[in-house]
Amino acid sequence: MNETFDLLKLALLPETRPQTLRELRARGGVRELLEHPQDHSDLLSQAARALLASGAARQRAEVEARRAAELGVRIVGLDEPDYPHLLREIHDPPLVLYVRGSLIASEGPRSIAIVGSRAASPEGCALAHAMARDLAAAGVTVVSGLARGIDSAAHGGALAAGGRTVAVLGSGIDQLYPPENGRLAERIAESGALVSEFPLGTGARPRNFPRRNRVIAGWGRAVVIAQAALRSGALVTARCALDEGRDVLAVPGHPAHEASAGTNQLIIDGAPLVRNAADVAREVGLAVEVDERDVGDVDGILGVLRSDAPASIEEIQQRCGRSTSELLARLTELEMAAKVRRLPGPLFIRQ
Repeated sequence: MNETFDLLKLALLPETRPQTLRELRARGGVRELLEHPQDHSDLLSQAARALLASGAARQRAEVEARRAAELGVRIVGLDEPDYPHLLREIHDPPLVLYVRGSLIASEGPRSIAIVGSRAASPEGCALAHAMARDLAAAGVTVVSGLARGIDSAAHGGALAAGGRTVAVLGSGIDQLYPPENGRLAERIAESGALVSEFPLGTGARPRNFPRRNRVIAGWGRAVVIAQAALRSGALVTARCALDEGRDVLAVPGHPAHEASAGTNQLIIDGAPLVRNAADVAREVGLAVEVDERDVGDVDGILGVLRSDAPASIEEIQQRCGRSTSELLARLTELEMAAKVRRLPGPLFIRQ
């Protein structure tokens, strides 16, 4: 833990970049810098050197460690056994991770990130939910960013399967954003992990999210962009993944929909096209079996619904031939049995 405490002191210094650690190690390591900050004026700002020389940096780290312990948050250093192996290999890994939940250091090869637009369509969210659910059911860890839209749908899908999901935050772990995802975050921490590299009390500032995105990209073996416009943070995650040699996969969308212009462009540029969990598994070489049997579907309504593409009442009626009143009554029953989910529109998808 002494090494982690040293890394925490370094991480809390003003204007310190993650890349600083790599440069320091070439000079002899973190301890040498902390004890002789004046010899590293090219890496440390004047304010940082003053904090180290006065002992204030140690005091700040002690306060941070104490606050984390009070909140039930672990601080995991880069050199600890629990630190994710694949994340450690990226160009500029976080010096420390703030964690609620459990880390599995070796899970990277069976981890897939699913990210996309905050302003996603119901169809996009349904597909991300179904893809994450099926991957998680097969033992894949689903990684995302806890944002509105696609990210929330991906986390929810993994939880619906009783699987593991990791949420990487663009704020301090005690400053959840968006605030309405508080309950979702609690559920993630219970069976997976909430993770941040930002100090406690850090708000969700725009400049934080590119840093957050590189962690999402570096956590596992591939990134799926489920829905994204041409100017989207999800495309930043895709670029980070490509820079780190990770696979980038994209879900196609209608050419007229601006919300899918980014994913369509990724496919034009050579990203493999994926439609579901089976496609993702095939592209990255994972064994994932998706069970699509309609057990108990006595009237055929479940059989005409999909879990990754919402359908309207009119569409369902055309497929199954039931009257509107009969169909609405049956859909209500299926919704109460948690076999069907109602979306705005109204649209319906299989759970």
